[in-house]
Amino acid sequence: MKVVQRVVATCCLVLGMASPVFSSGFAIVEQSVSGLGTAFSGAAAVAEDASTLFFNPAGLTRLKGQQAVLGLHYIKPKTEFSDGGSSLSPALTGGAFVALSGSDGGDGGEDAFVPNAYYSANLDNGWAFGIGVNAPFGLATEYADGWQGRYHALRSEVTTVNINPSLAYKLNDHLSFGAGFNAQKLTAELSNAIDFGTIGFATVAKSVPAFGVPDPAWMQNRDGKVVLKADDWAYGYNLGILIEVDEDTRLGVAYRSRMEYTAKGSADFTVPSTITGNPTVDGGLQAAFADSGARADITLPDTLSVSVYHRFIDRLAIMADVTWTNWSVFDELRVKFDNSRPDSFTTYNWNDSWRYSLGGSYDVSEQLTLRAGLAYDETPIPDAASRTPRIPGEDRFWTSVGGTFHFSENLKADLAYAHLFVSDSKINRQAGVDPSGENFFAGTLVGEFENAVDIASIQLAYNF
Repeated sequence: MKVVQRVVATCCLVLGMASPVFSSGFAIVEQSVSGLGTAFSGAAAVAEDASTLFFNPAGLTRLKGQQAVLGLHYIKPKTEFSDGGSSLSPALTGGAFVALSGSDGGDGGEDAFVPNAYYSANLDNGWAFGIGVNAPFGLATEYADGWQGRYHALRSEVTTVNINPSLAYKLNDHLSFGAGFNAQKLTAELSNAIDFGTIGFATVAKSVPAFGVPDPAWMQNRDGKVVLKADDWAYGYNLGILIEVDEDTRLGVAYRSRMEYTAKGSADFTVPSTITGNPTVDGGLQAAFADSGARADITLPDTLSVSVYHRFIDRLAIMADVTWTNWSVFDELRVKFDNSRPDSFTTYNWNDSWRYSLGGSYDVSEQLTLRAGLAYDETPIPDAASRTPRIPGEDRFWTSVGGTFHFSENLKADLAYAHLFVSDSKINRQAGVDPSGENFFAGTLVGEFENAVDIASIQLAYNF
């Protein structure tokens, strides 16, 4: 039974630790269509519409009267896997190389629509307030059921909904302060296959890791599945300062706090009948893989941004931004279960990441403004051993274009498009030889992902 318990802990570990909820690189910066047009350069200093309350709430003092903004972003990611020698753990195969069976999984990227909405009001007495609803984090990936990395990941869906009321005060002609409160709900559904054929073979052997000669008729031919669902609310804040040096130059500094969750939900297991119908092979697996409640403490990172905006001539403005994200808060994930199943845990080696952007806007006429921008966005994932197929990201280079058209004094529309050139990302998730290790029964996944992202967005803003 100790062997079975270690098997169960390892398989749950594969689900928990590879999940995007518990990892990095899934922040959504697409919170403004006008900002997307310049690759979000100068986001904390521009303050052109009510979406500024996300990037820097102090910018609310620059807006006149009341404004409502509604934006929609279509995000189309691509991630395609090429195998580089994935295999079962050599401790399971007597040292022999046994490849992980299956296809390349197809395109694991899943299209998503990300909406956001904002309202602002300037009280004309130095005070301004607003409220925004947005999605600061999210991810959706799905691979074919029979792909080689199925024991690491099948489907990953993570969504957040953030409610962000904000207040700002203009101290004088040069200095404004802003603060916001954030109530954020996180929901996740994550799944992966479980190699019950190999686990059954190991259970019959009754000895780990001396399992003897592998039987191809059993190993990787009796897959089960686990689905983890969890959700929770977290609460935080954001702060901002806007310095208006003169009418053409301003500097913005903004901070968003980390969000701390205790996500609770369920772990639902499917054990194939070829295992449950064979008492010799079952060896207690059905009972050990019984459905259970599950929970985990999760911390999403805080960020700090510094932006500058300068209008060189009446029609041309240049802006830049540097943003730090504290991804190193992911030092360990521990998943606890409501039954007697052992905790699943892992350590992380992710780094803090930096994003650099530069862009500009040009007023073609009173009705039309054009925008363009570039950005370099570092991945927090340090190496191939730390990468998972749920988040196969790498460093990204943004190219963005956009424009604003004023239909009237009160109504304007923004359109923007960005293409993200994402470096091919290598993965080398080692199975190891320790049955309590995180990937022992998932196998060693080695290969490379070809990645890219396209974003198309539209936004309407109405002043009243």
